[in-house]
Amino acid sequence: MMLSSKVIPKCGTIVQRANRHTNHSIAFQRRYIGGSSDSRVAVANRASNSRKAALLLSLTICAGGLYATGYPRALHAEELPTPAELQFEKKRRNTSTKEENRDQISSQHLQVKRSWENPGVYAWGSNTGRVVAPDSEEVNVKTPRRIPYFDGKLIRDIKLDRNFAAAITENGDLLQWGTGYSPDCKGPIATLKGKDLVKLSISKDRIIALSSKGTVYSISASQADQVLEPKQQESSWIPFWSSKSSIGYRTLNPDKMVWGEKVTDISSGLEHCLLLTSKGRVFSAASGSEDYPSKGQLGVPGLTWTSRPPGRYDQPHWLSTLQGFDIAKIATGDYHSLAVDTHGRVFSFGDNSVGQLGFEYNSEASTIDAPSLVPIDRLYKGTNLLPRVTGVFAGGVNTFFTVDATRVAGQSEEEPPADLGRITADTWACGQGIYGTLGNGRWTHVQGLPSKMKALSGLFEYDEVANKVVPIRLSRLSIGSTHASAVMNNVTHLNATSKSSSNDTNWGADVLWWGGNEFYQLGTGKRNNVSQPIYIQPLDLAADREKGRREEHRFQITPRKTVKIGGRNVSVEQRIECGRGCTAVYSGA
Repeated sequence: MMLSSKVIPKCGTIVQRANRHTNHSIAFQRRYIGGSSDSRVAVANRASNSRKAALLLSLTICAGGLYATGYPRALHAEELPTPAELQFEKKRRNTSTKEENRDQISSQHLQVKRSWENPGVYAWGSNTGRVVAPDSEEVNVKTPRRIPYFDGKLIRDIKLDRNFAAAITENGDLLQWGTGYSPDCKGPIATLKGKDLVKLSISKDRIIALSSKGTVYSISASQADQVLEPKQQESSWIPFWSSKSSIGYRTLNPDKMVWGEKVTDISSGLEHCLLLTSKGRVFSAASGSEDYPSKGQLGVPGLTWTSRPPGRYDQPHWLSTLQGFDIAKIATGDYHSLAVDTHGRVFSFGDNSVGQLGFEYNSEASTIDAPSLVPIDRLYKGTNLLPRVTGVFAGGVNTFFTVDATRVAGQSEEEPPADLGRITADTWACGQGIYGTLGNGRWTHVQGLPSKMKALSGLFEYDEVANKVVPIRLSRLSIGSTHASAVMNNVTHLNATSKSSSNDTNWGADVLWWGGNEFYQLGTGKRNNVSQPIYIQPLDLAADREKGRREEHRFQITPRKTVKIGGRNVSVEQRIECGRGCTAVYSGA
């Protein structure tokens, strides 16, 4: 055993090595631990070594385990994604009829059905003047709420201010309510009766109403003022019999009206109003009782309180500068006016302090007192598109134009383009954007050059009836003091019957909202302003919940349709009215 003979002499026996180690340890221990015997010190030293070895082994195992488990995580900057869970559609409730099945599968069908079965008025926003909730002391109404007075009723028009409101009943009578009408008012009250009113507009403190015969009435928004104003002598259906009106009011009668000419449209700002006649002529008049228009919004150069002609302060003035232009549409903001002729040319005048006339702001001339042509053609320069304004809408300090732009051949194009004659429907906005009212995603303070609303421009859809792609235009725009709403003229379906399939459902037109929301007037239930058009939830969420729906659906408005309501056939549609810090959706006759 050569290996043993070489190893043992050098190292000694195991006992010898242990003794040497023990003696050294005993001497070391005695240096610090007095009075201990040799055996006790040796045993204690061996136990200490064992504990150290065990501790070292444990630490090694733990470190290895941590290394092994932590190593894969070090390879990833983020945690590994959790496996996706499969979610299956919940089983629908059993239905026994076609109509129940339609209600179950389509929120839009249910909205159309409810608008026919239960017509009325929904309102929300500022309630400081008890306008949107006449029977409540709430300061703001955050989500759409029905006004009980109008349940089951159709109305012709409605206008809302924060402190007063007015509406026209189905038979043409005027309703008024709000604390601005009477501090104790708790609901709509009929005031001007028997005039067959068809349209309303409101100023700072008066109501401008148009009758079916073309008569324009100016009624105070205050009940107290109605009592003080002179009563008019009115004729009766009884021959040679007349009586005085129940309330005081004024009439706005344009002079020099030709045979067969009558007023067909009205629009009012805070201090002025425009009257459009059946001959395409425009008249302007003061519509408030407190201040005379002084920002050029009357459209008569040099006309002020001191230079006005003799006679009544609210006498209508013919806009002779528009002579030769067949005006088709009018619109007014707080202090500015617009008119569009039958050829799609736009004229604006009045206050331009934030660019609401469609012209760049000029600090040296912030008002324009004569109708001026808005250069819409410049917006399409170099695009081979020929624009034509189809509508103009205004409110507060903002203006909106709807334009049909037709593709034409360019001078450099040798062959006719494939899309020659194609029409693109666009929407443009100008004025103030700090509340998001421009709808272009920006919060611009002053916007003189009209800005395109991309969310409402260049939209198309396939029309199955026409068998072609058609542009989606706007059906109607309603502009409040800081917020707005647009009803799309998209394809709708209202012909689902008992004979059609159980999956054949009705649906209405899309509605979008944007702008100021300081009083919850957008109907989102939140208070943040919105700079781009958005959808809101259905007006009657309770009806959706009854059908077991939990997913989000959007509000759609019901277009005009002849249906049976209260045992009679009537033509009805839903309409939207954006006012001053408040909004209404109503069933329009």
